[in-house]
Amino acid sequence: MDEEAGPLVRPYALTGGRARHSGVKLDLITMVTTTGSRRDLSGIGPEQRRILDLARGGASVADIASDIDLPLGVVRVLIGDLLDLGLVEARAPGKVAPLPSERILKEVINGLRAL
Repeated sequence: MDEEAGPLVRPYALTGGRARHSGVKLDLITMVTTTGSRRDLSGIGPEQRRILDLARGGASVADIASDIDLPLGVVRVLIGDLLDLGLVEARAPGKVAPLPSERILKEVINGLRAL
């Protein structure tokens, strides 16, 4: 017990001792948004309520972890539980376009030099 911080809860207690969620893989840049479901929220903890607040406008997994000041692994498990309850959706990051070839980059540089 820390007098200034109040009662402390270990991260493994928040996840029930789980280090991973068996569902969707959540990358750092996976976008999480609420589904608008009207389910009963009495069974979820304050950390998950905070995640729902942050995800209302859409937020990445990394942003959520940073904002609620919990380890990334814990946040992934908590988000996974919210996914199972149908309270949030996770959208995988978009595909990154391939880099241009070296030949094209050289042509661009040569064209710029010619100006």
